[in-house]
Amino acid sequence: MNAPASRPDTQERDDVLTLFGEVVEAHKGDFYTIECVAGALRRRVLGKRGGRLVLAHVRVLPGDRVRVEVSPYDTTRGRIVYRYND
Repeated sequence: MNAPASRPDTQERDDVLTLFGEVVEAHKGDFYTIECVAGALRRRVLGKRGGRLVLAHVRVLPGDRVRVEVSPYDTTRGRIVYRYND
């Protein structure tokens, strides 16, 4: 039996944009305002913790650097998929 080359949940998805940013503000209901910077482009995204962060009870605080997945159809909302350790 051959093992898959990589797990399907860790593959990069083609239908989302990946942005990197810093959490600026925490809101009620597990929402966060994230300041994303991509070159000269600055964008504020309203994000929520993604599945594995919720299951692992990872806390996200203002000042944390995060990776956000954003839909190309609505770039103002996204899902926080990774919190970097600083």
